[in-house]
Amino acid sequence: MAGVLDSVNQRTQLVGQNRLELLLFRLVGKQIYGINVFKVKEVLQCPKLTMIPQRHPVVRGVAHIRGGTIPILDMGMATGQAAIPENEISNCFVIITEYNRKTQGFLVKGVERIVNLNWEAMHPPPKGAGKDNYLTAVTQLEGHLVEIIDVEKILAEVAPSNDAVSATVLDKQTTMQKGPKEQKVLIVDDSVVARKQIENCMNAVGLETVTKNDGKQAWNYLKEMVASGEKITDHIVLMISDVEMPEMDGYTLTTLCKNDAEIKDLYIMLHTSLSGVFNKAMVAKVGANDFMAKFSPDELADRVMEVIDTLTKQRNEG
Repeated sequence: MAGVLDSVNQRTQLVGQNRLELLLFRLVGKQIYGINVFKVKEVLQCPKLTMIPQRHPVVRGVAHIRGGTIPILDMGMATGQAAIPENEISNCFVIITEYNRKTQGFLVKGVERIVNLNWEAMHPPPKGAGKDNYLTAVTQLEGHLVEIIDVEKILAEVAPSNDAVSATVLDKQTTMQKGPKEQKVLIVDDSVVARKQIENCMNAVGLETVTKNDGKQAWNYLKEMVASGEKITDHIVLMISDVEMPEMDGYTLTTLCKNDAEIKDLYIMLHTSLSGVFNKAMVAKVGANDFMAKFSPDELADRVMEVIDTLTKQRNEG
């Protein structure tokens, strides 16, 4: 237990400081890629893979690891690159990750090292990359370009989930308090797939939205609203923010908001694919009002409606 607590303490030192740790790896070429260490459960030499019928081409097989069966995805194939040849798989590595409440492994050619960086050094993909690229951010490290892959986009393509809000949850709308029409939900996420999922979820329950691609954009938007003399909570009923974002992460964004007298009353929900034992410690440290693991449309819609119901009642009573 002491070891786990030490690990939590080490990780939470990065929280609110706009820093992250990246595990660097390579696919079929020389290009270097990165993935947030928080999403990595372990890295191991590729175990024996078992073929499964009617599998997606990107899924090279399943592996039996620590009592569980985990799908192994070829990350190169998933991002439109060449597949790792069959006779080379045993010499490759698998990065076991936890995204959106699911565990999967990504087959990569080689694993480099872990680096500690500042989110300010991470930048959105170049506009010339096009909307169909698989990147959420890029950075320079020792003269080399490092690309951060949009894993949520990969998973949405390989294993699409039902993103629709159920009729049962929609029916609950009739019993909820209705806030002012001009109030919107501010959505902050660097993944275009995640932004659209959350936006569709909010629209389904009759809520209007404002979307921003990263914490810096959201912070500038809120500060501009304050500078114009507007009261934040008259226009934004709550903010749903991802944690991992270039320029400024969700933890830093939350810390800035909660330390600003004009913004501190904004209800902030951190909504992230990051999983594990660190979340409660992190959320408590930065002062977020709520935390949810991605992505359950019913759970998100239900929670948001309950929050708005409570906030509206408080406002009416006040």
